Amino acid sequence: MSRVRVDRWLCAARVFKSRTQATQACVGGRVKVNDESVKPHYALGAGDRVRVQLERGLRLLEVVALAEKRLSPALARELFVDHSPPPEPRPARMPQRDRGAGRPTKRERRDLERFRKGD
Repeated sequence: MSRVRVDRWLCAARVFKSRTQATQACVGGRVKVNDESVKPHYALGAGDRVRVQLERGLRLLEVVALAEKRLSPALARELFVDHSPPPEPRPARMPQRDRGAGRPTKRERRDLERFRKGD
């Protein structure tokens, strides 16, 4: 196999959970191959560079091998070389209190209110 549909490859490489999601991403313009927007039927080959804009961030992938069927996570990682930038740091979490510590103090309540407002 020398060429594979881009939506099938994205599903096989586990970039998307389903081929339908991969197809919708291609139609929506969130998938680019070699810096060109592509449709789901685009024939992808080894050596192509795929750029996918996901909710969780940008993925930059270089195609090394081709597959049409969804693979296990270990085999799927062998289909590409990942050149993606590191993910953005997660937002601060709400401060945790020890279980059974009783009611929060006035200071803890104010801190919690500030956190919820986003100050």
